[in-house]
Amino acid sequence: METTMETTMETTVLSDEAIWKGLNAHPQIKSRIASMLAVVEDAGGDLKEADAAEMRLIEEVRRMGQEALQGWADRQVQKTGQELR
Repeated sequence: METTMETTMETTVLSDEAIWKGLNAHPQIKSRIASMLAVVEDAGGDLKEADAAEMRLIEEVRRMGQEALQGWADRQVQKTGQELR
């Protein structure tokens, strides 16, 4: 089955298969998404107010951004090393 990726300035559209492949290749991002889903579903039962849920989601998004950027940087280093060889 072919994975597809279409990128524009505003949105990236991935097939379900491409999303799963990407999440499995980047377990730290997969973990953050799971944490965000847990907030949405109030899995811990401790989010009684919107402010608490918002703060938790903001923290998860911030961490996911940091981890995604680190993954990007690692990949750039790897690509540059391959180009130099």
